Amino acid sequence: MATAQRIDRSTWNRAALYDHYSRRSRAAYAITVELSVTRFLEHLAEAGRKTYPAQIWALSTVVNRHPEFRMTLDSDGEPAVWDVVDPMFTVLNPERETFAAVRAPYGPDFGVFHARVVSLLAEHRHATELFPQGDPPGHVFDVSSLPWTSFTGFTLAIEGGWEHLAPIVTLGRHVERAGETFLPLALQIHHAAADGFHASRLLGELQEVLDDPSWLERPAAAT
Repeated sequence: MATAQRIDRSTWNRAALYDHYSRRSRAAYAITVELSVTRFLEHLAEAGRKTYPAQIWALSTVVNRHPEFRMTLDSDGEPAVWDVVDPMFTVLNPERETFAAVRAPYGPDFGVFHARVVSLLAEHRHATELFPQGDPPGHVFDVSSLPWTSFTGFTLAIEGGWEHLAPIVTLGRHVERAGETFLPLALQIHHAAADGFHASRLLGELQEVLDDPSWLERPAAAT
């Protein structure tokens, strides 16, 4: 079970920045990039894996490496860091043209995670509720997909979102250019939780995971 540890502001090297961007000058920002997915897609086809679950696992792996992307506010409104965060991702209901948001427990075993997400996508494809698994817990971050549209910029305007510290990731339609394939990805984050340095590191590490996709071929561990 995921647990959160409150941050000790007296020793936190980010305390002044957190106070500034959460109280004096509230700010969130979004950055949109194109990630190379040529090798990733080649290995995906060879391994017989599905794109969306693999994208979510890669994101979750990198997000869980860094405490700034596992940060939320606790019940007293104080910043705290979870030991693990799970992805909450959208599932389209094609008949209703609405979506549901479902979550899967993150784990380092890609095979196990892939099987869980594939099952969840099938199970909730016809969901009529926004949260068919019940109210989301505190230890989630959001992933959504727009596989119908590529984009060069994407920003959410969230009313009352100044207390939302967890990252929000939006994936777009692949772009083909000069024999290479690219994935538009938008990352939105509260400036109190992470600066451009942290966002750049996350995106750089995600590119490294996609550039070395041998993990796609790993079978699920025996249970």
